[in-house]
Amino acid sequence: MREWAEFREEHDADGAVTVVLSGPLVVSAIGELDRDLRALAGPVARVDLSEVSEIDTVGAWIAWRLARDHSADISSTSDKAERLIAAVHRSGGDAAVTPPELPVFERVFARVGDYVLATFAGMRGFLGFMGAMLIAIGHLLRNPGEFRIKALVRQLELVGVNALGIIGLMSFLVGIVIAQQGAVQLQQFGAEIYTINLTGRLAFRELGVLMTAIMVAGRSGSAFAAQLGTMKLTEEVDAMRTIGVSPVEALVIPRVLAATFMMVLLGFYASLAAILGGAFISTMTLEIPFMTFLTRIQEVVPLHDIWVGLIKAPVFGAIVAMAGCYQGMQVKGNSEEVGLRTTIAVVQAIFAVIVLDAFFAVFFTEVGWG
Repeated sequence: MREWAEFREEHDADGAVTVVLSGPLVVSAIGELDRDLRALAGPVARVDLSEVSEIDTVGAWIAWRLARDHSADISSTSDKAERLIAAVHRSGGDAAVTPPELPVFERVFARVGDYVLATFAGMRGFLGFMGAMLIAIGHLLRNPGEFRIKALVRQLELVGVNALGIIGLMSFLVGIVIAQQGAVQLQQFGAEIYTINLTGRLAFRELGVLMTAIMVAGRSGSAFAAQLGTMKLTEEVDAMRTIGVSPVEALVIPRVLAATFMMVLLGFYASLAAILGGAFISTMTLEIPFMTFLTRIQEVVPLHDIWVGLIKAPVFGAIVAMAGCYQGMQVKGNSEEVGLRTTIAVVQAIFAVIVLDAFFAVFFTEVGWG
């Protein structure tokens, strides 16, 4: 049965109160003693440690704080207790636990400065991460036998095959929305037949690959960050380094390659699903036959629109995977960091995808693929 630290009050003939501490005064046996001692209302003249069987720094601090708060003396028959209390007394300070808050004007600039420094630190860390990836890729190119093909196949399944259902459903519904809303506007001009053009070009050029990238960021990018972050906390990554296995080669490269490759297939698959959704709603509300819609798509959608989507897809996939893996490898300290880094990975990936999509839109317009 565990023994807990206790205390009792003794009153002298003149009414002076002595607090007698007994039992093991160590961190594992403190229990509710600290709270009870803080609640003592009357003045204490002396703190007696003669019945303490064992003491550590936490116990010495509790006894010293009690004596300090009541201006009491401490008596002890243990040399260890005296040494610890003396050490605690020397290290004591009267500074506030939290620093005083800065004025609003200064606080705003301080916060902005913190964000700027954190941004530069993040950029430097990400460049270092990309450098480690390039080194790992170079090593695998020189030693192809060390590439973990099973890990790649597993990630292809997780990123691509397992996502077919949700991406297909989402794209189908997005296609319905595009066709329905586009038709409502075009009917004002008697041009509802151009709903086919609108749906086909948007699906292949933009929404198919963009919506897929956002879904992959929320689904796979977050999983990458959480998986690698948990492995960092459980020291599995350190164990891999100890036995001579590169975590970048074993964990990062397969995930980045899987997301890059599967984004091409998923983006094209999402575009087809969106077109099927548009054809479905057009058949139901615009009286455009289903097969006529699909045949017309082949005529009105130029081939370069398909190439635009296929070119953007692997770039988006690589960005999403690298954001997730980088944030996962930055986890340290506690489990709360895993959730924080996972959130950051998803936000950064989606933001980067949208920025790159805007860049691609301008670029392809300039080269004549607008």
